[in-house]
Amino acid sequence: MKFRSERDSLVEALSTAGRAVSSRLTMPVLSGLLVSTEGNKLTVTGTDGDLSIRVSLEVIGIEDGTAVIPARLATDITRSLEPGAVTFEAADEKVDISAARSQFTLRSYPTVEFPGISFNQEVSAHIPAGTLAEGLRQVVRASSNDDARPLLTGVLLTTSSGSLRLVATDSYRLALRDLEGADGVVGDEDILVPAKALAELQRLITPGDEGRVGVTTTASEITFSIDKVSISTRLISGTYPDYRQLIPESYPNTLHLGKETLIGALRRVRLLVKDNTTPVRLSMREGGVDLKVVSQEVGEGTETVDGDFTGEELTIAFNPSYLIEGIEAVAGDEVIIETSDATRPATVRSGEADSYRYLLMPVRVS
Repeated sequence: MKFRSERDSLVEALSTAGRAVSSRLTMPVLSGLLVSTEGNKLTVTGTDGDLSIRVSLEVIGIEDGTAVIPARLATDITRSLEPGAVTFEAADEKVDISAARSQFTLRSYPTVEFPGISFNQEVSAHIPAGTLAEGLRQVVRASSNDDARPLLTGVLLTTSSGSLRLVATDSYRLALRDLEGADGVVGDEDILVPAKALAELQRLITPGDEGRVGVTTTASEITFSIDKVSISTRLISGTYPDYRQLIPESYPNTLHLGKETLIGALRRVRLLVKDNTTPVRLSMREGGVDLKVVSQEVGEGTETVDGDFTGEELTIAFNPSYLIEGIEAVAGDEVIIETSDATRPATVRSGEADSYRYLLMPVRVS
């Protein structure tokens, strides 16, 4: 195998595919990238056995072939080279990387040991890229990182009133977003996609992107395709918790605030938080809300934020980081916080649209 490519394009391809490579290795070959050339087409594939990323790139093909190269080292070396053309040549379980006066030789892995990966190219549905990017930004953050609860490490893809609905929860909070124009992604059965795969997809697209993301699903896998990149992942099996029963039909109390003003105030009082057990208290009243953080070791901080409040005055406490993350995900300049009492979940949503909701469990305080 031998090809030549412009450095920056090659670095992008290697680093993108390399994000699927795990540091927790079960097989040494999984620390490598499968690099294949056919004509002037280069394909780079990385996988951890569950998540796979494949990138295609136009290069100057000199000799067709396949090699498995060390993912991190090859990427770092290529990135460090001077701008311009980079040549890769692989043979006899080694790969040569050269550019200008630089020359590196690395040991490669046997290609026969790299797991077979199939990327289904028969796209069955499309999602507007910009809409999906915003939905992932809002929802993925609420998924769990605890592998002991595998169902909660995924994002549920379901349907609601003809729209695609994304749902994630870590049992302390729940994020929900409805996406218009995404028909056909989910069939008769809901889909539970690992949040890790969707986080990687999120990195490839941006809010406002006018393109479309292709989606292909099977009984056990889902593949997302955008431009020259495909991301494939195994689905999580099991029954997702019934999130609908957690969503109240209405709230007696509503607090309407400026988004950036509230986030700024929360970040300031959070400076006194030294561990995840210190909550921020919100005292809601006519005219706005009073924020307060009390730390026995450090001191206390308070700030008042003006806003419109309707309902009975109450004080409710939250994990400040979770609250800030939910507010940051709101689209628009205004945020609404709806509450029932100090012990039941509150809802954070936009003052301008109702397609995103963020439920947050309060923290009990004396």
